[in-house]
Amino acid sequence: MSERKPAGVDFESWVDRKIREATERGEFRNLPGAGKPLPGAGSRYHDENAWLRDYLRREGVSGDAALPPSLQLRREVERLPEKVRELTTEEQVRATVAELNRRIVDWLRVPTGPQLPVAPVDVEETVARWRAAAGAADRETAAQPSAPESERGRASRAEPRRPWWRRIRRNS
Repeated sequence: MSERKPAGVDFESWVDRKIREATERGEFRNLPGAGKPLPGAGSRYHDENAWLRDYLRREGVSGDAALPPSLQLRREVERLPEKVRELTTEEQVRATVAELNRRIVDWLRVPTGPQLPVAPVDVEETVARWRAAAGAADRETAAQPSAPESERGRASRAEPRRPWWRRIRRNS
């Protein structure tokens, strides 16, 4: 459909004419899904974002890709302890935290999307927690070499996380 609409013709009638001509030529025959009901049609619950969920599921993409940058960064900060727990050296931990901090500082310079408080992560605190977790995991492995992975992960957590409202306020 590379031809342009003539200047004196109503847009709706021009489109309708093009659809009718294509139907007469048979260009709409044998299309995938022809004659089948639309997915979710007739359901009582209508969600305007159902197409987005279906697309993300079909493409195998996480919903995090649709989040604004500030929420993506906050989510990465929240998931950082689990991410560094899998690393084997202190240099890898420092590089991971430095990369995250670089992206946070870049966002702070030119913030886009919702203005949510996102602060750089303390490298030394993260490394200390990683060391404590690695030491606890090593001690547990030496004491009980047959412990399941899920039990080792719970035992190696340094301390319980504070609620989000306490993490925002620095002096609490």
